[in-house]
Amino acid sequence: MGLTSKLDKLKLRGSSDDEELTSHKTSTPSNGTSRDTDDVDEIDNEGQSILMGIISQLRPGCDLSKITLPTFILEKKSMLERITNFFQIPSILLEANKTDDDLQRFILVLEWYLASWHIAPKAVKKPLNPVLGEIFACYWDDLPDNNKAYYVSEQVSHHPPKSSYFYLVPELKIRVDGVVIPKSKFLGNSSAAIMEGWGHVTLGEKDNEVYIMNQPNVYCRGILFGKLKTELGDHMYVKCPKTGFEADIEFKTKGFISGGYDFIEGVIRNTKSNEALYNISGKWNEIIYIKNLKTDEKKVLFDTSKAFHHKPQVKPLEEQWEYESRRLWKPTIEGLSKRDHNLATEEKFKVENEQRIRAKKRQEDGTEFHPHLFRPVNDEEVNIKDLEYVIYEDIDLTDNADSLTKSVLDVFPILPGQKLDQKFDIPAFKKAKQT
Repeated sequence: MGLTSKLDKLKLRGSSDDEELTSHKTSTPSNGTSRDTDDVDEIDNEGQSILMGIISQLRPGCDLSKITLPTFILEKKSMLERITNFFQIPSILLEANKTDDDLQRFILVLEWYLASWHIAPKAVKKPLNPVLGEIFACYWDDLPDNNKAYYVSEQVSHHPPKSSYFYLVPELKIRVDGVVIPKSKFLGNSSAAIMEGWGHVTLGEKDNEVYIMNQPNVYCRGILFGKLKTELGDHMYVKCPKTGFEADIEFKTKGFISGGYDFIEGVIRNTKSNEALYNISGKWNEIIYIKNLKTDEKKVLFDTSKAFHHKPQVKPLEEQWEYESRRLWKPTIEGLSKRDHNLATEEKFKVENEQRIRAKKRQEDGTEFHPHLFRPVNDEEVNIKDLEYVIYEDIDLTDNADSLTKSVLDVFPILPGQKLDQKFDIPAFKKAKQT
């Protein structure tokens, strides 16, 4: 029996909820009660057997990127959009930007980064894998003190998958550059997404002070037996080379016999003096604590139940380029929203099959793919070598807010009413040489 036939027999629980896909502005508390199909765990005995059928083809340590997983474990967004979770609690980053004390500023940047990890579906879901050249762009016009922010991302590589992104708050001269490189592996009763790639947060008003950070790995437990559960695991680092402050945060996974879920433990250290300053503890999806090692004072660093999320806004679908995430995946997302997994599977196949056809044609024509928005980092750019790709436009944080805004909006039409210009089809590395 084929996967589609099995999915047709899958017993689905609950009612259908459609997700609004058009441009809208919402800022909601994280503990809202609105129902979302991303929060519905649809695994039952039939669903479990489908997963077992897929995993029977695998061996421990093998690459999952070539395996098509059933659509009922997919989140209704692309990985390119999932990255915007980092920017949905901007108030902490904005507070860090106006804080003069180096150590307190570092702690706030760490808090901002840790605060984002709880923004995820309650059920076991993974984002859609972006196709090569896919773009997601969005903006926020509801940041504190009437600030605005802009975000563009592109899938710059397919094997291995690499998602490059750029975020800018022009008025405050805050920019974030990064790349996400998930490498999937099967580990027996678990699958792992080994999250390679780094992010750089640059505070232009603090003499271009840079914070460098990576991500914890993601584990899906209980694939063959037991209850499905997502865990974050291993070490996450946040470093500021200028001040010498560094945080090492371990996301602890539950042991077979002892331990619990979702705990973190870490330390903030001054690498210049090798002095441990603060301990971090708690749960990344509940309450995170910070303890001053000199005074033994322990207090709440961040309480996820009080988080306020600023959702990204996008252009109307009819104004979007054909390979922008929400337009590209619209039929698939509609199937997921209705919990019509036959439809979602068929539509997802159409997108992926077109990708294969385009790749075959490039091979036949002897041509290479080049990203539209991100150029490769060159050998002289030692400080950003870990990013691999950066936005092609030379965005200088010493420019005024209007110039910075114009620069990012020239890269790609983010706002409603904007249109692609003729230079869009020029590869990013060539556009970088022209600027």
